[in-house]
Amino acid sequence: MKLFLTSSVHAVAHDIVKRVDLSKGKKLVFIDTASEPVDDDKEWLANDRKALVNAGFDVTDLTITGKTKKELEEDLVEYDYIYMSGGDTPYLLEQSSKTGFIEVVRDQIIKQEKTYIGTSAGSIIAGPKIPDYLYEYGVSEEDKKNAYGFVNFTIVPHWGQEFFKERYLKKRLKIAYRDDHVPLIVLTDNQYVIVEEGKIEIIDVRLSKRKI
Repeated sequence: MKLFLTSSVHAVAHDIVKRVDLSKGKKLVFIDTASEPVDDDKEWLANDRKALVNAGFDVTDLTITGKTKKELEEDLVEYDYIYMSGGDTPYLLEQSSKTGFIEVVRDQIIKQEKTYIGTSAGSIIAGPKIPDYLYEYGVSEEDKKNAYGFVNFTIVPHWGQEFFKERYLKKRLKIAYRDDHVPLIVLTDNQYVIVEEGKIEIIDVRLSKRKI
């Protein structure tokens, strides 16, 4: 199983491509489902897609919304990389559960050994559960835990961005002090995590790589 969990793929795609072999396949499915309920111009989404194209991936857009499990299995057959965009994490989890995509993506990444790339929401959902702070409404603990479960930690993206500063300091980082919470990995937009063969590396594209 190989994962690249990013805060912003726009800033790190050029480095990720150095750590894969595009000669063995470069077809990437760009799943933008998490962005669907986001109410802005989505320039960030376009920038992320452009960065992957510029890095050398052959990118095709796809949403899982409204699909059946069988349709998703057929849709993903030809791709070497599965990319999950940023956006609304609870919405992405809801659509993943509703369509059967959780089982499909686990099969694609774990059994078929395709490569997973996530950004923000797409990185958070790769963990064992969705953090409480992302929900604005009540939801069962069981539903929160029904994430993809590729790793036993939760990514906290966009560390250092002024836009997120107040949210982090007042609310989000409090979960680190709860006994029932999973480990957190806090990432700036210039950092990403590689998960491969049971090992984890944090890469900072502006600095030397650091292992944990």
